[in-house]
Amino acid sequence: MGSAGYDCVVVGSGPGGAGVARELARAGARVLLVERGRADPPSGRARQALRELFVPGRSLFRSGSVLVLRGVTLGGSSMYYFGSAWEPPLDVLRAHGLDLGSDVDALRTELAPAALPRELMGPRATRLLDSARALGLDWQPVPKFVDQHRLRRDGLGAFGAARWTAREFVDDAIGAGARVVTGARAERVIVRSGMACGVELRIGGRTVAVDAGRVVLAAGGLGTPVILRASGIARAGRDFFYDPVLAVSGSVDGLDAGPEPAMLAACDRLAEDGYVLTDLCRPRWLHSALTVAAGRPDRVAAYRSTLTVMVKARDVLSGRLTGRGGVDKPLTGADRSVLGRGEARARDVLRHAGARSVFAAGHVAVHPGGTAKVGDVVDTDLQTEIRGLYVCDASVIPVAWGLPPTFTVMALARRLGRHLVGVPAHPAAARG
Repeated sequence: MGSAGYDCVVVGSGPGGAGVARELARAGARVLLVERGRADPPSGRARQALRELFVPGRSLFRSGSVLVLRGVTLGGSSMYYFGSAWEPPLDVLRAHGLDLGSDVDALRTELAPAALPRELMGPRATRLLDSARALGLDWQPVPKFVDQHRLRRDGLGAFGAARWTAREFVDDAIGAGARVVTGARAERVIVRSGMACGVELRIGGRTVAVDAGRVVLAAGGLGTPVILRASGIARAGRDFFYDPVLAVSGSVDGLDAGPEPAMLAACDRLAEDGYVLTDLCRPRWLHSALTVAAGRPDRVAAYRSTLTVMVKARDVLSGRLTGRGGVDKPLTGADRSVLGRGEARARDVLRHAGARSVFAAGHVAVHPGGTAKVGDVVDTDLQTEIRGLYVCDASVIPVAWGLPPTFTVMALARRLGRHLVGVPAHPAAARG
């Protein structure tokens, strides 16, 4: 592998990495896409989710009361996201030198995200939408990257299979000639004379050096800064966000509902209050585990009658990654205040919907980012101080966030891919 050389090695196969790899491969570049996780087909079973989301020190981290999760699998965390196509805040990004308008338009045309009509929503989401609107909240359907024709044919149980994931872009990259290696952990970027010349990988207990003209790190908000620091960029991994969420649940007499997709409609209070409220339905096994962890084992059996509102906060940029890649970022007083206000409003919505035995469960964070910000660790072309080394994932987001970042990261990947197509690769890629 090391002797062949590539025009570009992309580390990480989530929406950022897969998107860049696709753009470059389609332009004729020799691309190696590296993924730490495996490529097992989605099973929907708890065992797979535990292996890909809940392994301490790999995909699960704790900071105070907060559990921070990331997906370690081909396709990254997109394999576990809710399919939300939340519009990127173009004006905010443009103020930091990131003009994504044309890329967002192109992706919108290609993937056609759209909110589910009321007749495709499940009973939980519908009941919460009606309750919130009756209270005067602007609770609106959320656009989704999902094939609605398949849902009409097969029902909401097919949502996971009908939802877009980054594996589609991985397949596109492979079809255009890219090579994909799974089970490979990037240790560091190989740097010579201030220029990225390849990547050192750990595969099956062996260390392998891969030559490349350019390197793109897209290992996520927690993975990318660890590699950057090992490569000599010490300031990566500080003052970041992770978008903490709090689940508020209650039981409704007469409600008898099975699993359904989450985040079908939401109330965006970010500008006014710093939080978003949305419907949340979890798999039965996860409902049981988190309900017990919240000290309410008496509510485990009430799964089919449970309504849950998720409170998603825009947290303050703070904290750091430890020397071993752990998360040292406890909730600040301001973060707890935002979550508290959101919890109070969520309880109002639940009670109006007829819920009783209302309780809040834990703090979980699922969108770590800002660990390699534009204007600090990377420039507006997403290049670091090391020439030929780029970053393309939620790490580069330069502000406190609070939004599902998938659409934004996909647009960043398309923009970076288009840029790199016009940038000559370092001669190291031609060796061998």
